[in-house]
Amino acid sequence: MILTGPAITAEQQRGRIVIDPFTPDLVNPNSVNYRLGATLRLHRSTVIDPLGDHPTEEIVIPKDGVVLRPGRVYLGTTLERIGSDHYVPSLIGRSSLGRLGVFLQVSADLGNLGAIHRWTLELVVVQPIRLYAGMVVGQVSFWVPDGAIHPYVGHFGGFSTAVTPPPRLLTAS
Repeated sequence: MILTGPAITAEQQRGRIVIDPFTPDLVNPNSVNYRLGATLRLHRSTVIDPLGDHPTEEIVIPKDGVVLRPGRVYLGTTLERIGSDHYVPSLIGRSSLGRLGVFLQVSADLGNLGAIHRWTLELVVVQPIRLYAGMVVGQVSFWVPDGAIHPYVGHFGGFSTAVTPPPRLLTAS
């Protein structure tokens, strides 16, 4: 079951959902819009080894925006801290940006119970496009879990910036 916009607002006011800062004008019928934070990160390596280090460079988004180019994955963050110990968040991009060729959270749209932070965003574009810090880029919905609740306690639970991933969990054979 998905929460409606009014239910999200009520649960946020009760402290059962965190959206900080909370802006009532960003509430939709069954989601809340989120905004792009002030920085992006790019992987520096031309070939990325999933089992190796992932050095990144940071781009501070200037007031006049930044042009994203095809062929790269940009890591951004939500402006808002988002999460809940009671509901499962799901972050997706805005269809209005998708129609312009901007794709967000294609592979990692489902959050974890108990993870409350500024979410790392995966941004991929199919044509050059200018984005601005603070602009609405996506929406988050909240789902009611069914079954025993085991809140997330991993590395990213309170992680609020897009940086190098944690040490690898896989080992090469």
